[in-house]
Amino acid sequence: MHIDPNETSPSDNYKLLTNLVVPRPIAWVTTQSIQGVINLAPFSFFNAIGSSPLYLIISIGNKDDGSMKDTAANIIESKEFVVNLVTEDLLTAMNISAANFPTEESELAAVGLHGATSKRVKVPRVAEAQASLECILHSQQPLGLNTLIIGQVVMFHVDDRLISDRLHINGFYPIGRMGSPSYYCRTSDRFDLPRIPYEQWQMSVD
Repeated sequence: MHIDPNETSPSDNYKLLTNLVVPRPIAWVTTQSIQGVINLAPFSFFNAIGSSPLYLIISIGNKDDGSMKDTAANIIESKEFVVNLVTEDLLTAMNISAANFPTEESELAAVGLHGATSKRVKVPRVAEAQASLECILHSQQPLGLNTLIIGQVVMFHVDDRLISDRLHINGFYPIGRMGSPSYYCRTSDRFDLPRIPYEQWQMSVD
């Protein structure tokens, strides 16, 4: 079947895109408003886009009225945020934090979690998260009905139990976002597939 997105509705296009581009990591973002309210919200239009410098990207959809969500507004105002990674023990709290909370109410407090002091930014990370990335804003731009955020990672927080020799990460199984409306996946089923040098591949086919 061939599907022309110009001939289907935005909601159908969203459904197709989010069901085909899977799994997607979840950025569970903490920000702080100028009033001091800690906002916590999940976004799955998210990924790492560079390692030197360390850049990541988050696309944050607007509210139904077209205005920016609190997360985007806070990042642009304060120029900093923290991306917390979601493991299965935090799944229920993450799901609750996705609700449309009033701006003046902190999702972090509402879900019974705690803030931990960051090292390079003023925004706290989620204390219960096994891994968090402190970020400063590199740039932002409107992108249709979204706000595109590019952040630079300035500090890693990783549970000591996950780190082995040479900073290898073991035993870390974050939840992935699958398709709309509410599908997720576990990342505990993995396999190793080393890359094959071109010369080795060429010898195998000769």
